[in-house]
Amino acid sequence: MSVTIKDIAKLANVSHTTVSRALNDSPQIKEETKAKIKEIARKLNYVPNYNAKSLVLNKSYNIGLFFSTIFKGTSPSFFYETVRGVNSVIKKNYNLIIRGIDEYKDYSSIEKNRFDGIILTSQSESDNEFMYYVLRKNIPLVVLNREVNEKSVVNILSEEKTGAYNAVKYLIEKGHKDIAIIEGKEGFKSTIDRKDGFLKALIESKILINNDYIVSGEYDIESGYSAMNKLLKLPKIPTAVFCSNDDMAVGAIKAIYEKGLRVPNDISVIGFDDSEFCRYIIPALTTVRKPIKEVSQKGAEKLMNMLENNENSGEKIYIPAKLKIRDSVASLLV
Repeated sequence: MSVTIKDIAKLANVSHTTVSRALNDSPQIKEETKAKIKEIARKLNYVPNYNAKSLVLNKSYNIGLFFSTIFKGTSPSFFYETVRGVNSVIKKNYNLIIRGIDEYKDYSSIEKNRFDGIILTSQSESDNEFMYYVLRKNIPLVVLNREVNEKSVVNILSEEKTGAYNAVKYLIEKGHKDIAIIEGKEGFKSTIDRKDGFLKALIESKILINNDYIVSGEYDIESGYSAMNKLLKLPKIPTAVFCSNDDMAVGAIKAIYEKGLRVPNDISVIGFDDSEFCRYIIPALTTVRKPIKEVSQKGAEKLMNMLENNENSGEKIYIPAKLKIRDSVASLLV
């Protein structure tokens, strides 16, 4: 039979309310009493009953991690790194509940008694409805990945536009002028930012923008493969392709090899995200390292601070995206 708070209370000669407060570090209990009660609990191998505890403290011990979507448009590597980052930070007495916003017909089940806090990994402005619903419910909220204009929200971002700009500038420095882009999923903020960085690099270098070199993708391998096949049918094939994520870069490389061409000898390829597999494919993929894990870790740290210290002031934090140079870009300079 498991040890209860009442058992500890008898041995400590205090009320069970005092034991509960002491185990939860209540300032109402003297430090000496806390230490005595915690030592008894340790010796008895006391395991808290979180269902009862949640009723007493009006807490659910659930943290919600919400994505715009878990299916089409969210790559497996992005999903994995985000979950891993959040899970590495939240305390062991919190449950992590993962959901896609697009799974909900309405948000009536999103209540403060079900979620102590929510981390929203947002990819689209269509998530604003969900964001403002959570704020109205007074649920502590941190938004990752997409810049939001709500000043009361903690917003953690990577510098995606700058990352894309640096990737394309690198291609230009290597002598490339016929540079294509495979865009990400339509409507996603990351798609817009990465395209903006691509265009900025071309414009600054006075390179003519060729609309035929701008093709759409869906952030998955298949769409990268299809988009690259479109580029390979052009009268003038680009010498380099900037892919808006690594999964599409893998699809593009497959299409290139199927046409009897080589990477980087015939066509150079750059990705974005720096997924785990980038170092192991042949050739190893030059890519922009989006600090997905760091962004999600920082977001989880901020949420924990909000919950533990009852602080809820808005803040915007940027984490740099860095170019990782590997083997998939050739130099055209003589």
